[in-house]
Amino acid sequence: MSSNLSFFDLFLQASLLVQLVMLLLLATSVVSWTFIIQRVKVLGQAKTETKKFEDKFWSGVDLNQLYQELSARQSVQGMASLFCAGFKEFVRLRKSDSSTETLMEGTHRAMRVSLSREVDNLEANLSFLATAGSISPYIGLFGTVWGIMNSFIALGEVQQATLAMVAPGIAEALIATAMGLFAAIPSVIAYNRFSNQVEKLENSYGNFMEEFSSILHRQTLNQRTDNA
Repeated sequence: MSSNLSFFDLFLQASLLVQLVMLLLLATSVVSWTFIIQRVKVLGQAKTETKKFEDKFWSGVDLNQLYQELSARQSVQGMASLFCAGFKEFVRLRKSDSSTETLMEGTHRAMRVSLSREVDNLEANLSFLATAGSISPYIGLFGTVWGIMNSFIALGEVQQATLAMVAPGIAEALIATAMGLFAAIPSVIAYNRFSNQVEKLENSYGNFMEEFSSILHRQTLNQRTDNA
């Protein structure tokens, strides 16, 4: 009895449609865990880089020196990317002798574009986790309903039904629901956690944009007051 009710045997005994449902849920679970591990690394690195950049930025380092140092890198991400985009646009507009209002609007616009790209990178694959968490239980339930329906159809063809005849069919059908939950629960937990982390990082980036804009605005006013 125990060997007949093993997972592998029940999978082989299931109908083709139920087997396809199980394979789909298994593939969904594998992909979800791949994305979960990937997002853990990406978001963890983003938080570390943000902390390092903030410590250096607020240490009083010269902005031109910081920009030159970051520009020399092959790739700049996170808050450092916002800084480079904003400072580059600020220097370009300042050389063209733009008005203070135009100067700050251009700088802020450049940082907003960079912010949008950074958030998109942080949110990559989160939509898949949300979709997997939403539809996996329903896919599993579909497999269960289909399997139970076939079991009852088969029972209708015999004169006397016993528990030994009913149990394997019900068990193989319920495996689909279990696999649906197995795929959905980690995806939902990961999606909620990652979304919260992305929101915190986005708020940090937004606060930095406002603070950096204020610093550049004060520098511009002081410089033009001195020149006047």
